[in-house]
Amino acid sequence: MDRETKKELFNNPTVPIEIKKNAVVSSMLRDMCSVGFQARALGNVYRVWREMLTEKKIVIMMGLAGAMVPAGMRKVISYLIRHRYIDVLVSTGANLYHDLNEAVGFHHYLGTDDVDDSGLRKITVDRIYDLLADEDEYNMTDDWIDRIFTKRLEDDRPYSSREVLHEMGKFLLDNRIKNESILISAYEGNVPLFCPALGDSAIGFSIMTANATSKRRIVVDMMKDAFESMMLVVRSPRTGVAYIGGGVPKNYIQQAAVLANWLTKEDRSHEYAIQITTDAPHWGGLSGATFEEAKSWGKIRSYGKTATVYVDATIGLYLVAQGLAEELSGKHREVPLFQFDGDDVNLRFEERVL
Repeated sequence: MDRETKKELFNNPTVPIEIKKNAVVSSMLRDMCSVGFQARALGNVYRVWREMLTEKKIVIMMGLAGAMVPAGMRKVISYLIRHRYIDVLVSTGANLYHDLNEAVGFHHYLGTDDVDDSGLRKITVDRIYDLLADEDEYNMTDDWIDRIFTKRLEDDRPYSSREVLHEMGKFLLDNRIKNESILISAYEGNVPLFCPALGDSAIGFSIMTANATSKRRIVVDMMKDAFESMMLVVRSPRTGVAYIGGGVPKNYIQQAAVLANWLTKEDRSHEYAIQITTDAPHWGGLSGATFEEAKSWGKIRSYGKTATVYVDATIGLYLVAQGLAEELSGKHREVPLFQFDGDDVNLRFEERVL
């Protein structure tokens, strides 16, 4: 390197954070962009997500993994859906099951990670790190799906997970359940909600139970899921992604871009990408894989704007969502509206207030 290069390296000095009375979260996140380590990473996640929301004709897809609902993030996700900070949600089945469990009136409870788990088993209490759940309440939710909800589903009709979850949100509203819920918010806002691993959840288990004990033939077609998600990317002028954790939801959204590239023979890779995760890349797993690695697969565009922060999502997501709400509430955005028509997706945009 020469001395001119050295001068360029020193163009952006850090700006030490100052303590301010009555500071709001959005200004704190902006300040974080000028310091180091994960504070700057969190500020950059906020910056990129905010930029996504100011883009014209963009579809923002969120991947949701980890036990976010039991940890208390249900209303945060619901807010992002209702106010269209995201346009498509891909979730683990567990988060949606826990959302349903709370929507029908049950709870998750504060506990501790230092407990006699064998003793909890004897009294039918389940533990999720430092949270507790009543297995008897879970059993009642399972029974609700098995004996009541599945009556809404037809035999031998191949459903995508999106169609099953759309019907579940509608059924909750039809039964006058109006709690703040991911399922209900997605149904009311006509926001596509996918669960590509539905069978790996109590929702899937309960549908399986209905098939086994009631001689039903309810079919959830995972290939239909993959096709619908691919067509969402194909029909979108541009896409951005927000990953909370990794796992199947992250890979599912990534692969939708790869499939769209294959179908169109064009570059349909995601143009924006942010990630809030605790998984590191050096273990080789998808959950920790960097966006630079994703570019090699055609999942993220080579010039895509990206940001990753390594922080517990119960901290990072809450702060970033709060900052976005403070700064963008009341502003206008072109919101995508979807209509699924057989093997295709019709898409138009409508200006709405965030």
